[in-house]
Amino acid sequence: MTVASNTNPLHLHWWKAEPNFGDAINPLIVGHVAGRPVEHIGPRQADLFAIGSMLQVVKRTQKEPRKDGEKPCVWGTGLLNPIFGHDFLDNVELALVRGPITAALLKREMKRFGDPGLLINEVLPFEGTRQDRVGIVPHLSLMEDPEVLAFAASDPAYLLIDPRGDAAEVCLQIASCAHVFASSLHGLIMADAYGVPSTWIEPKGQSWLKYLDYAASIGRRDMTAPLNFDEAKAATSAAIPYNDAIIAAREALYQSFPARLKSTA
Repeated sequence: MTVASNTNPLHLHWWKAEPNFGDAINPLIVGHVAGRPVEHIGPRQADLFAIGSMLQVVKRTQKEPRKDGEKPCVWGTGLLNPIFGHDFLDNVELALVRGPITAALLKREMKRFGDPGLLINEVLPFEGTRQDRVGIVPHLSLMEDPEVLAFAASDPAYLLIDPRGDAAEVCLQIASCAHVFASSLHGLIMADAYGVPSTWIEPKGQSWLKYLDYAASIGRRDMTAPLNFDEAKAATSAAIPYNDAIIAAREALYQSFPARLKSTA
């Protein structure tokens, strides 16, 4: 039997207002799982919402059913802040969310979770040699923060990684480190994906919800609260004790991706 192949671009919405590798890896990962080309589109026309805290955008743009009757899919995205009103969920397909806090705030009982960023090691395998250095991945809003810059310059073993840089290069820089200090959520997620131990650094001015949501999704007990740089230096770990949960999240991501959006749908 011949299986029909859909090679038309999958319409994906992701945040492009400012450069950020965590958003920019969206088409790489979605294209890998769907087996189709991916192109950016406005949220009202999107087939899919994936990496990032996109549910506020989904709520704002999916209040009414689409005229064509199609429902865009939510796959692995999460909330940035609590929301009020859930009628918009009738107009979307809720395949998977980032973590249990998002599910609880949506008033949905879900048992599987996953951030699609955990698949990056399969899309961009790291084939180099891991270096004896500590990567510092600030939230993009903190890249010019004097404290961050001073800490990064305080030791030649520290590598300051700019989240506004080329997405693939940023990911492979993270993969090359022995440890990562990150106030960027996807700095932490990329480290987990590549098996690099990491420490959550205080994300000044950012809501903690998305970090705690992700931590709960994979049982990261060390992420109950962020550390400052001095605390982080004293708490560096060389192990990832929650690796089985990362594997389970990857399985959930593959299993929940809607078949209708794959190239062989």
